[in-house]
Amino acid sequence: MSPALLDDLGEPVELPGPPRRVVSLVPSITEAVAVSAPGVLVGATDYCTHPAELDVARVGGSKYPKLAAVRAARPDLVLANAEENRAEDVAALREDGIPVWVTEAAPTVPAALVSIRRLLAEVFGATPAWLDRAAQEWVRPLPPVAATAIVPVWRRPWVLLGRDTFAGDVLRRLGVANAYAEHADRYPRPPLDELCGLLSADRGDGRADLVVLPDEPYLFTPDDGPEAFPGARCAFLDGRLLTWCGPSLAGARRVLTRQLEEALDG
Repeated sequence: MSPALLDDLGEPVELPGPPRRVVSLVPSITEAVAVSAPGVLVGATDYCTHPAELDVARVGGSKYPKLAAVRAARPDLVLANAEENRAEDVAALREDGIPVWVTEAAPTVPAALVSIRRLLAEVFGATPAWLDRAAQEWVRPLPPVAATAIVPVWRRPWVLLGRDTFAGDVLRRLGVANAYAEHADRYPRPPLDELCGLLSADRGDGRADLVVLPDEPYLFTPDDGPEAFPGARCAFLDGRLLTWCGPSLAGARRVLTRQLEEALDG
């Protein structure tokens, strides 16, 4: 047996050889593995929508996977994330003798790229070209700040991007500052009147001039979201390009820049 590998959290992952039956509980990792190590995935969550043609067993959601379905897929490795998946589910699978590799909740684009690169290289022996393209595209000097935004990712209640998030760093690299970047929580839940106050120079706050509304995890649309922020500029962004560290990251900058410019120039 090969020496145990260590996942992002420093936990040993013992694999007798390259895994051949993999279940992924993280949509972005599902896409990355499907593209970079074709044929190894046998299970994924209901939210693993890419690649669109992926035909594997579905095992429920990321937060609440059906562990019986995971076990039924007979995986020799399960892929999880420290933020998206519950520690108790990871522990339960490990107690069953199933190796689980947990990636970190990366606070920046470079950290996320390092994490996925190490997973693909050490576990699957893959060094896909899309990783190099993504690094070239995103690891550049920061542009000037063009706007300061509040960035909801959910409503009822309102949940926003706070400190140390991958998506927040993506926006920072596009010239959009996060009004809650220094908040104590990674995903704060401020009241709506506080958010509206930040957008209102008339009320004396005026520390934000844009609302970024992605289409996932909550599906914000022109008819669902902007009405809560009367008079504010709203940018509708592709949520997958904003929040997934995977093959879509190569090419995402151009699309997200265009979507932001539509709001800032409108």
